Amino acid sequence: MLKRIIDFFIALLALILLSPIFLLVALKVRKNLGSPIFFYQDRPGKDGKLFRMIKFRSMKDAVDKDGNPLPDEQRITPFGKKLRSTSLDEMPQLINVIKGDMSIVGPRPQLPDFVEHYTPHQMRRHEVKPGMTGLAQVSGRNNLSWEEKFDLDVEYVDTHSVSLDFKIMFKTVEVMMKKEGIDSPDQAVGASRFSGSESASDQKSTHH
Repeated sequence: MLKRIIDFFIALLALILLSPIFLLVALKVRKNLGSPIFFYQDRPGKDGKLFRMIKFRSMKDAVDKDGNPLPDEQRITPFGKKLRSTSLDEMPQLINVIKGDMSIVGPRPQLPDFVEHYTPHQMRRHEVKPGMTGLAQVSGRNNLSWEEKFDLDVEYVDTHSVSLDFKIMFKTVEVMMKKEGIDSPDQAVGASRFSGSESASDQKSTHH
């Protein structure tokens, strides 16, 4: 209950304080990528229950003559790459936190297609709500293997506390400022299926 209260008020305060940036990013997404400005996708939350995660769009809805989405490298723009590298595309997830779908800190929500491939140990990451940031994101981020990330997610499940959450929040700010472990533009496209970005395969189950 204490974690939920802290999550709600931090997310609400952040939305209020960051509203000028939120509006500016929304306008730039509309100008550079068109409408809609948001990208919605089902993700597994606590106990594996699906919820609709919200992000700012970072890719164009370009399709081939048969109506199939073009490869990621042809749809992501320099603006989209910059949006991802600064993590500003994640800002709308504050709304998910206010709604109670997510926490500020917790394991990052992955695509539902991969849940069936998790080991029982990895499934434990769903014992808590997914987060906007987590222990894995401040412990090497994309320099870690997926097994290492999932191990850190389970470690968080076993050790999480209010004090640890605040340590991760402050470390997240530091990581973002230094851009530590952030995907390079080429890596961002190649890893989009796993990171939750708008890859071509993701678009098939996405609603705007």
